[in-house]
Amino acid sequence: MTHFSSLIRQCVDTKSISDIRKVQTQILKSGFLLRLGDKLIDGYMKCRGGGDACKLFDELPERHIVTWNSMIATHIGQKRTKEAIGLYKKMILEGVFPDEYTFSSIFKGFAEMGSLREGQRAHGLSVILGLESSNVFVCSALVDMYSKFGQMRDAKLVADRVVERDVVLFTALIVGYSQHHEDSAALAVFISMINEGVKANEYTFASILIACGNLEDLGNGKLIHGLIVKSGFESVVASQTSLLTMYSKCGLIDDSLKVFKQFANPNLVTWTSLIVGLVQNGREEVALTKFRQMFRNSINPNSFTLSSVLRACSSIAMLEEGKQIHVIVTKYGLDRDTYCGAALVDLYGKCGSTEIARLVFDDILELDVVSMNSMIYSYAQNGLGHEALELFNRMKDLGLQPNDVTYVSVLLACNNAGLVEEGCQIFASMKNNHNIELTRDHYGCMVDLLGRSGRLEEAEALIKQVRIPDVVLWRSLLSACGIHGEVKMAERIKDKVLELAPGDEGTHVLLSNIYASTGNWSQVIEMKTTMREMRLKKDPAMTWVDIDREVHTFMAGDWSHPRSKEILETLEELMEGVKNVGYVADTRFVLQDLDEGRKERSLYYHSEKLAIAFALWRTSNKTTSIRIFKNLRVCGDCHNWIKYVSKVVNREIISRDAKRFHHFKHGLCSCGDYW
Repeated sequence: MTHFSSLIRQCVDTKSISDIRKVQTQILKSGFLLRLGDKLIDGYMKCRGGGDACKLFDELPERHIVTWNSMIATHIGQKRTKEAIGLYKKMILEGVFPDEYTFSSIFKGFAEMGSLREGQRAHGLSVILGLESSNVFVCSALVDMYSKFGQMRDAKLVADRVVERDVVLFTALIVGYSQHHEDSAALAVFISMINEGVKANEYTFASILIACGNLEDLGNGKLIHGLIVKSGFESVVASQTSLLTMYSKCGLIDDSLKVFKQFANPNLVTWTSLIVGLVQNGREEVALTKFRQMFRNSINPNSFTLSSVLRACSSIAMLEEGKQIHVIVTKYGLDRDTYCGAALVDLYGKCGSTEIARLVFDDILELDVVSMNSMIYSYAQNGLGHEALELFNRMKDLGLQPNDVTYVSVLLACNNAGLVEEGCQIFASMKNNHNIELTRDHYGCMVDLLGRSGRLEEAEALIKQVRIPDVVLWRSLLSACGIHGEVKMAERIKDKVLELAPGDEGTHVLLSNIYASTGNWSQVIEMKTTMREMRLKKDPAMTWVDIDREVHTFMAGDWSHPRSKEILETLEELMEGVKNVGYVADTRFVLQDLDEGRKERSLYYHSEKLAIAFALWRTSNKTTSIRIFKNLRVCGDCHNWIKYVSKVVNREIISRDAKRFHHFKHGLCSCGDYW
């Protein structure tokens, strides 16, 4: 008999089903089938010979509980969950009582199949058999099952009834809480575990660090880091990756990079965690560098890695880099993937290429709320309000439920396209829908929409409906007062803002600009004196342009660029050209007390004009679109000037300011002069 057991082990080692069949024939001849049937079945299952195993199982005159457990466990391990559950039911019908090994396997099977009711029945049977609270093996499987169903209350009740709890049980509960965003509860369980003298393992540490990261609880995160070092798990990949993620979520991205350096051979999960952390912490260029390094190390990215680096490109508007990553996405067959598709839509939308964004969107196999939101937001940023509304209405037809981001995007679309009534209707429907919780972002979009359309009193009344209005809402209304020259209202709104934030430089700058636009220079001097006394500084206007993957940044009147001579010459040519076709400098946008000639000259050297002059000089032999990006809203004179430039040079100029995109072509702008 020992000889046959040895032969079966050899067959398993070589994964040879045909050899096991030969051994079975010899066993049958020797009359040892009853004694060796369990081993034969186990051998077949380990060699993925499910059919042979089931046939032999059915032929056995007597089947021991070990055989049942082996069949059930192997089926579940090989993702044949339905067959495993069928065997479990057959076992019960034949009067064979499950033991702790049966339950530990079958609870996992019920979780994978989503069969909560059947899992609860099996739980009841485990209680009857006295295995629920007395056997930690069964309890851990139960906790894991209920956690996967999101039934954390039941999982906690089971765990609390166990007399002697071990690390597996505690870890299952911590993982469950963490996966269902109950991170504080996960931390409480970890503390209980330590207090009970149970030592954490690498999986416990990995899970609790994720919870600390989600809570941005740096204090406990560092304490747990110390425990990891003390326990000797610092070099374990799971612990290191979770440490890296925890530090990045707490905003300490440099600490994440230090942890990453300790990896000898980081795997895909670790690389992706680092890249995600860098993007979330505004280190997009470093994220792209790390992605290229990962690629050179022959680590193949997945959809999550690629969608993260695409987000990095969209954040800093690196279109050419994004296009190269799009090629990689296509190479790996992920261009129709939901995550990559949504990230590509976001990239092209934020770089002003809505046509390409729509082509990508239409190719996504399974549209979800995230991909819909990406496309609606792309339309919103580019002033295509009607297209955004069409897509918003299509969501309902597809049975997709709009979320907070959807409503912010569609209200922004109405705002940027001047669709005031449509925006008001959507906002009214949101207020009437008790399932939607209005946020400050929703109110902010509506205040801006009403304010820019001149309905200032309505905008103010809307702010007063917010329980605790913040600075952003009042400042938005203050900006609208500036657009419509409402000085008295602006002064009143200024007081509201400064009550909430006395040192808010944006408010002082806005009011100073409003006084300047109405020629009230004494008030401008007073505001600037106040700002100097409070040591408040205005953010300088900056425009940047990406030429051949090199970013060039410009500020108004700044001639530090090495090609200043060529920029000035090109700018003079452009000024002459646009004046010949009707451009007249609008000195209302000069917020300084100068004579008309000096006002007009100061307008020449705004940052966007310098950037466009440089881009046209560097690409004089091309007909491609020029893309510029500005940190503040474009001024009215520059907006008008760029329209004329697009007509004179016969090239499209795409400008992204702090709020939206402007597409200038043939002397017209996509915004219809509404911005």
